[in-house]
Amino acid sequence: MSSHPVRAPARTAIVIGAGFGGLALAIRLQSAGIETTLLEARDKAGGRAYVWEKDGFVFDAGPTVITDPPCLQELWALTGRDMADDVTLAPVMPFYRLNWPDGTVFDYSNDEPALNAEIAKLNPDDVAGYAKFLDYAAGVYEEGYRKLGHVAFLDFASMIKAAPALAKYQAWRSVYSIVSSYVKDEHLRQALSFHTLLVGGNPMNTSAIYALIHKLEKDGGVWFAMGGTSKLIDAMVTHFERLGGVLRLGDAAVDIATLGDRATGVTTASGWHQDADMVACNGDVMHIYRDLLKSSRSAQRTRKALARKRYSPSLFVVHFGITGTWPGIPHHTILFGPRYKGLLSDIYDHGVLPEDFSLYLHHPTVTDPSMAPEGHSTFYALAPVPHMGKFPVDWDEIGPILEKRILDEIGRRLIPDIHSRIVTKFHYAPNDFAADLNAHLGSAFSLEPLLTQSAWFRVHNRDDHIPNLYFVGAGTHPGAGIPGVVGSAKATAALMLEGER
Repeated sequence: MSSHPVRAPARTAIVIGAGFGGLALAIRLQSAGIETTLLEARDKAGGRAYVWEKDGFVFDAGPTVITDPPCLQELWALTGRDMADDVTLAPVMPFYRLNWPDGTVFDYSNDEPALNAEIAKLNPDDVAGYAKFLDYAAGVYEEGYRKLGHVAFLDFASMIKAAPALAKYQAWRSVYSIVSSYVKDEHLRQALSFHTLLVGGNPMNTSAIYALIHKLEKDGGVWFAMGGTSKLIDAMVTHFERLGGVLRLGDAAVDIATLGDRATGVTTASGWHQDADMVACNGDVMHIYRDLLKSSRSAQRTRKALARKRYSPSLFVVHFGITGTWPGIPHHTILFGPRYKGLLSDIYDHGVLPEDFSLYLHHPTVTDPSMAPEGHSTFYALAPVPHMGKFPVDWDEIGPILEKRILDEIGRRLIPDIHSRIVTKFHYAPNDFAADLNAHLGSAFSLEPLLTQSAWFRVHNRDDHIPNLYFVGAGTHPGAGIPGVVGSAKATAALMLEGER
């Protein structure tokens, strides 16, 4: 008779969706010895961080602004590895060049003397006001990101516990309102509040807590993965598989099986089925509850509640490759339109596709020329647009019209002969977000980041009724953006590693 102790079988988990959140969670679980299978419907990992290669150009779908690299490096450090062995991050400077129709240009960075000089050009009195705003941003960063960004809010008591800090920093006020209390120049107010748009929030409505993004960038910088964001995804896949994790591509999850109050396994479109001790979802939260949990009564109640929530807008993105190199156009440019508050109200509140727009222009070849053929450049231009619930139109019809208008605007403001330089182009619209990512209403960032849809009010990292069903990604706490979804993975992994309640 063997004297060796009988080892309990390893616990198992299935993670649905191989975007940043799903990959970060899967790495954490596999690092902790949980046998993890990661399912992805598309032909490659990445989720919203997809990539296309066309005519020699590499086009990142996004996200293309990488902040807080330590939150990513931690995923490798769990097992004593170094992220730098698998991917190279390059600093981006300036972080953004902001450009207004009146000719005002503002280079935004964490080079304090240079930034103060840029502010002084707009309004010398605002240099002191900016310093006070920075103190405020440091405070909300400490409370909202360092203390609460990686912790799950599973009950209302956890929200009550956070309330004093939220009250201290006037979280009920908007980012724009708080910024305006510190600086007077309207250009600077826009420069210090636009960041919420990068996580799906209207600066006029999004909680002032999101001013923490400014501190996050100032301390950690803005970075780019050489080769494109997809190279960072590839590195995460390499690391996950090196740990023994299994990635299953091109096979969409179609059903999460439940028995009583337990999730028991997942079935995919091909008919593949696997049982698991735990199931975690990084897909669109409405899609998960509506389509994958059809047999669960509690899930259908949650679906009805989710349907009543406010969803972030969508995006319209024009990808284009052109002849010539453009060292004078930085990596990130924001081309503001003639309106700010009115434009945002049209998109977020009224569901109007206005004549004017603000654009985020991404120019990766100024940092990494390998993303285009020699002597050429890769760009994308991104415009926030209403989601399909507010603006139900035929994007196949409207898309080419809006694409031309956006390229015309870039031609007027930056590249006069842009149309004659184009080698290849295509666009990505709200209906593409819906079709490729099962994004509810074609929303690009899931639930809108309002105070009443944050922390406990967001989708919980663990389902209230099915205790071995978990959530990660933009729809959960703390929200969208790379640091947000990687933070949600840390919070969710802590719950899963605690064991079943």
